[in-house]
Amino acid sequence: MKHAILFAAALSLSACAVVPNSPIVDSPHEVAQQGSAVGLLKPVQLGRAVVTPMRVTEDSRCPMNARCVWAGRVVVETRIDGIGWRQTQPLTLGEPHTVRGITVTLVSVMPEQQTGKQIGSAEYRFVFEGG
Repeated sequence: MKHAILFAAALSLSACAVVPNSPIVDSPHEVAQQGSAVGLLKPVQLGRAVVTPMRVTEDSRCPMNARCVWAGRVVVETRIDGIGWRQTQPLTLGEPHTVRGITVTLVSVMPEQQTGKQIGSAEYRFVFEGG
């Protein structure tokens, strides 16, 4: 009986183990794999880092059904979690950002802008590369 209690206690503690050399992410969402299109507040694993798009701070892209002089840009406030550190950084679509030897690039933002239609925050999807 004594061994059964010790085994049960050890088993319950093993479920809370922290995997060494991996970022700690405090998110209720599953961590998606690199290349996945994720919504706001949904983390994605990029090698040794986990990135989470927090909010869109600018979306001035030219609508796909319009002619523009300037293509515009998208800026997304993004949390980057590494092993023992965290940084929040505005990432601009297509511009790499390097922190602590890890380069993160926002490579895609969906949906495309359209004239006469506002994109709701729940509709956005982001693809990141790096690690």
